[in-house]
Amino acid sequence: MTEYERWRSVQLDDPDLTEELKAIEGNVQEINDRFYRELEFGTGGLRGVIGAGTNRINIYTVRKATQGLANYLNNITSHGAVAIAYDSRIKSDVFAKAAAEVLAANGITAYIYPQLMPTPALSFAVRYLKCDAGICITASHNPAKYNGYKAYGSDGCQVALEMADAILSEINALDIFRDVKHMDYDAAAAQGKIKTIGEDVVTAFLNAVKSQSVLDCTGADLKVVYTPLNGSGKMCVTRIFDMIGIKEVIIVPEQSEPDGHFPTCPYPNPEFREALQKGLELCEQVQPDLLVATDPDCDRMGIAVRHSGAYQLLSGNEVGVLLLDFIARSRIANGSMPKAPVAVKTIVSTDLADSVAKEYGIELRSVLTGFKYIGDQIAGLEANGQENRYIFGFEESYGYLSGSYVRDKDAVNASMLVCEMAVYYKKQGKTLVDAITALYEKHGYYLNDLMNFTFEGQDGMRQMQSIMERLRGNTPVQIAGVAVTGHSDYKTAKHVDGTTETEITLPKSNVLEYRLENGSKLIVRPSGTEPKLKLYLSAKGKTKAESQAVIKALKDCAEALLGI
Repeated sequence: MTEYERWRSVQLDDPDLTEELKAIEGNVQEINDRFYRELEFGTGGLRGVIGAGTNRINIYTVRKATQGLANYLNNITSHGAVAIAYDSRIKSDVFAKAAAEVLAANGITAYIYPQLMPTPALSFAVRYLKCDAGICITASHNPAKYNGYKAYGSDGCQVALEMADAILSEINALDIFRDVKHMDYDAAAAQGKIKTIGEDVVTAFLNAVKSQSVLDCTGADLKVVYTPLNGSGKMCVTRIFDMIGIKEVIIVPEQSEPDGHFPTCPYPNPEFREALQKGLELCEQVQPDLLVATDPDCDRMGIAVRHSGAYQLLSGNEVGVLLLDFIARSRIANGSMPKAPVAVKTIVSTDLADSVAKEYGIELRSVLTGFKYIGDQIAGLEANGQENRYIFGFEESYGYLSGSYVRDKDAVNASMLVCEMAVYYKKQGKTLVDAITALYEKHGYYLNDLMNFTFEGQDGMRQMQSIMERLRGNTPVQIAGVAVTGHSDYKTAKHVDGTTETEITLPKSNVLEYRLENGSKLIVRPSGTEPKLKLYLSAKGKTKAESQAVIKALKDCAEALLGI
């Protein structure tokens, strides 16, 4: 209440915040939700509901985070530089300019894209312009009421834990009103403290994406419906389609232009059929081979494939494995496969990738959830002069990358590759559904599913924490009537199989994994960006029906396992 009254007493720069604070006067619950904590800055930066308060994202929380970043950079370098990008979300451009104003006031040059751009284009710009850090204003695939602030290091990766902690230490030492410097945007630009990122950088980014092409699609007979889901992908994705020779592209009209309210897809996440509904309706009219959808900041991509007269959605795991197989066979065929190739996936992504990688002699590395950990693997290879060994990385949540030119997932790259893959199979009279079916028949029916349990507000955060503590303290002996034969706690860094205990060498993370006697697996993980507890379910059977039955049994016992 004290902090609420302090915000009420200040002449705020954004009148929307003043109106909101006035509207909730006397509503203890609403006030508490906005002020009971500060948005936590971590390796994912900031993410929250747009609005007034310390637990909301607004120009003041953005300025404070940027001041912390500026202090961190000024402690380690002089004449620093930061690249900034933003997507179509509500106030994204306002927050991007607010960040630039703080950097400029602290003697740090801000390079900012003049129009909304994909997140991977920010990762690219950081390295291309030799910046010390990067900021992307986006909440990725969250609902419209959210926005966020992703922070990047000089390597183009989202900030690592050590850097995030150092920035957080600086942020925590600041008063949100008294200790934050900022200057007028136009004045800063006139003084050369804020600079526009030019078309040359955009062209260089697209050329870097094009360099990852593995199939000549000139003259290809492929018809594509594309939706940017009212986000930032349209310009870059349509340009890359044109560059590789995909000429018949129809854009979903209702989702073509930037709109942070996402009127036709309240949850603009290509993982969900609802977000693709307008695209699917257009597909029924124009009958393309493929529907491609990118999320608002264009780092995730989802697809639907025309097969036997209907449109079938493929999961992130299925697309990831298909791309791994396609890239491997294509690079072997065209002589570009490196010696000792490396691919990377996250621990919650399908084990089918292990079998496919083994077939091609690819070293497959598993890392924690979050594409920054895949980026770390690329950076490690680069440090040893071996970045060309990296051929592909993916996560089950629809993130893919086939080159070392950026350090984040890239839906521009993925859109290009999936079209090339569709052309490859179409020439053989096959669809991507035929291709994934062939992989299942060859390697086994690995099926995966994801369950999300939402816990809103302060009480929800406590409930999630309580569930994880209870599971950590009482490892189940059976799940869905099947014995637990092994478990892993990524927070304590321990694998246990039977009576054998080994150490996990990955960074510590709040993740629990249970391996069952029938070969199935269940992973429990709180989301790092949303108020959700996620359950990742996986099964491998001799037939699809067998795997589906295992998944169903795991889903049926999920609430009992969590105690909700």
